[in-house]
Amino acid sequence: MIKIWGRANSINVQKVMWTVGELGLDFERIDAGGAFGGLDTPEYGRMNPNRKIPTIRDGEVVVWESNACVRYLAAQYGAGWLWPLDPGQRSQADRWMDWMLTTLMPDLTIVFWQTIRTPPERRDMAAVHEAATRLAPIWAILDGHLSERAFVAGAEFTMGDIPVGCAYWRYVNLPIERPQLPHLEAWFARLKERPAYRTHVMLPLS
Repeated sequence: MIKIWGRANSINVQKVMWTVGELGLDFERIDAGGAFGGLDTPEYGRMNPNRKIPTIRDGEVVVWESNACVRYLAAQYGAGWLWPLDPGQRSQADRWMDWMLTTLMPDLTIVFWQTIRTPPERRDMAAVHEAATRLAPIWAILDGHLSERAFVAGAEFTMGDIPVGCAYWRYVNLPIERPQLPHLEAWFARLKERPAYRTHVMLPLS
C-alpha cells in the first residue's frame, strides 16, 4: 500500500491523490503539514529533508516533490498510459508539468494566498490585480496549445494534465476576472468527467 503524507487541500498533494485515483491504487493518506504539523519530526526529516508535502512511500521507495511523485507513480503503474512510452509525447507531458511550476504558479500563488489565505484587512489587492493580469496571457498559451488537441500531450489523458488540471481548478474558483478561454474550458469539461478529479481536486479552496 502506498503511503502519502500531506493534507487534502494542498494543491501539491492533490496532484498525487488524483494520480493514485486514476491508477486505482490502494493508499493511505496521512494528514501532515499546515495545521496538522508533523513535518518537524526526525522520522519525517529522514524521508524528506525539505520537510514539505507531499512525500510518498511505496515499499522501500520514498519520493518527494509533487511532480516527481506523479512521474514515479505514472511510470511505475501507468506506463503506456499516464506515462507515455514515446519520448516525444512524454516530453509534451513533461514540459507542461514543468511549465505549471515555473511559469504559472508564481502568479497563481500570489492571487491564491492574498484572496483565500490572507484575512481581508491584510490583503494586497494591488498585487492581486497585477498577478491576475499577468496570468491571463499565461493561461492563453495553454489555451492555444489545446486548440489542436484534447489533452496536453495529445489525444489521450496523461500525467501532463494532472498538475495543470489542479492549477486550473484553483484558478477558476478565485474571486478575480478571467478571460474567455474556450479551449481550456472544453479541456476542463473533459477533466470534470473523471471521477478521480472530482474526488481529489474539485474541493473547496478554503
